[in-house]
Amino acid sequence: MKVYTKNGDKGMTSLIGGKKIEKDDIRVEAYGTVDELNSYIGLCYHYLKEDSDKEALRKIQVKLFDIGAELSSPNYKRIKNITKEDDVEELERLVDYYTDKIEKINEFIVPGTSIASANLHIARTICRRCERRILSLSKQDEINLVILKYINRLSDFLYILARYSEDEIIPVKF
Repeated sequence: MKVYTKNGDKGMTSLIGGKKIEKDDIRVEAYGTVDELNSYIGLCYHYLKEDSDKEALRKIQVKLFDIGAELSSPNYKRIKNITKEDDVEELERLVDYYTDKIEKINEFIVPGTSIASANLHIARTICRRCERRILSLSKQDEINLVILKYINRLSDFLYILARYSEDEIIPVKF
């Protein structure tokens, strides 16, 4: 089987269900940024030391595949609304768990005092961009709004996990 089909050579792609849209459509931007985030989280996985941290990221990666499928399949009933409030609550539990393990700070910090935290901070910023792309899509078309909540909590989780993975904290003084 060939990887290339040549179907996209003129700037079009097909959504789940067969609808064709331009590759720079906000929908493609949204699920493409989810894909980018998922790939970058895969890189972060390899810099983490603790198995429980790695397991948390793997579960998130699987959920991001669900989100990408939801965003790339408007009105496709089998995939619609597979991201649930339970998924958001699971992320909130993770945020709370790691928050309890780190020192409280009240200022900005310089990101990246370890390779793991540097990469997690990059993943966090990709996640923020992902959220903006999904928000733009939601203004044009109906989406499962739980996805926005999930992505918002995910950026919180990536921040907390980055903090947890820091070798030291360097506060930014204004």
